Amino acid sequence: MPPVNRRTLRRTLIWAGVAAALGIAVLVPLGQPMAALFGCAGLGLGAANARFAQASVARYADRGKVTKGRFAIATLGRLGVITVIALGCAVLLRPAGLAVFAGIAVFQLLTIVSAMLPLVKEIRQS
Repeated sequence: MPPVNRRTLRRTLIWAGVAAALGIAVLVPLGQPMAALFGCAGLGLGAANARFAQASVARYADRGKVTKGRFAIATLGRLGVITVIALGCAVLLRPAGLAVFAGIAVFQLLTIVSAMLPLVKEIRQS
């Protein structure tokens, strides 16, 4: 895995930890500890997805281990599992379970911002 990808993931995980702490600090005093828990679970699902996606792309880049079809099936499978878990929490444990989707969305936003930072830095240098 390229060093820039490792740094991006590490930075995103740190920001996700901060987001989890903020979510807990805000939601628990408001009487929503389960929403805080499920928000953290969503952040965890987002982190797991990001890590597994990077590993999958690295295997695909090797070209010797994974074909395009297997890569697509692995991606759909990973996203399917995350979706089933998130939907299960949202449906079975609503309304607090809906916070899983908020956690996943926050993680994706943090990933995008974290990935943009090296690009912005490179643009400023040129």
